[in-house]
This record gives sequence, C-alpha cells and structure tokens, in this order.
Amino acid sequence: MAWKRVVLEIGMGTDIRGGDPTKAAVRALRDALWHNSLSIAKVLGQSSDAMRVAVMIGAPHPERVDKAAVLAVLPHGTGTVEVVEGGLEIPNDEGTDVTLIAHAAAVVHLDLP
Repeated sequence: MAWKRVVLEIGMGTDIRGGDPTKAAVRALRDALWHNSLSIAKVLGQSSDAMRVAVMIGAPHPERVDKAAVLAVLPHGTGTVEVVEGGLEIPNDEGTDVTLIAHAAAVVHLDLP
C-alpha cells in the first residue's frame, strides 16, 4: 500500500482588523474544509481518521502563524502544516491597521493499493 493524494481542498480567510495571520490562516483552512463533506474514505473502506492531511498556508508574516492552532481545525485524521509567504496585507487609509488575507490548501492522502 502507498499514500496517495485523493482530495485537494482550497480556501481563503481574513482578519479584517488586527492583522493576525493565525486568525486568517485558521479561517482559510475552515473555508477549505467546511464547504465539503468527504465520503472518499468510507467509499474506499477506510475510516475518516485514516486520512493524512498536508496543509499549506500562504500568509503574510508566516513566522507568526501558530501551526498548532491551524492543525486543531482538522476534524479527522492527522496532519502537518507548512506556512509560506503569501496572501495579502492591506493597510487602512490611516496606516494604523491592516487586513490580512491568507490562503489554504489541504491535500488529503489515504493509504491505498
């Protein structure tokens, strides 16, 4: 058996005020996951908890993203989180605050023949 990619989910999240890249990243992963109901594991005779999910986040200030908080979003299986420079940081007119946009990709793998 080998781990094979079976699903790619993508999403976007924002922190409108406050410039918190973790908040935007968590919202991006929720956006990716909460618009789907994956039945692939069951169809293939496996438990949803058998899934391995590789999460990639693109966000401004990737070093400030709390990977554990992002990983806690996963409802099933086990996962890893990689954070890279990406997304957008949009300052307000006064230059006193920013809106952050983060993007998420969740790649689901199952151990298949």
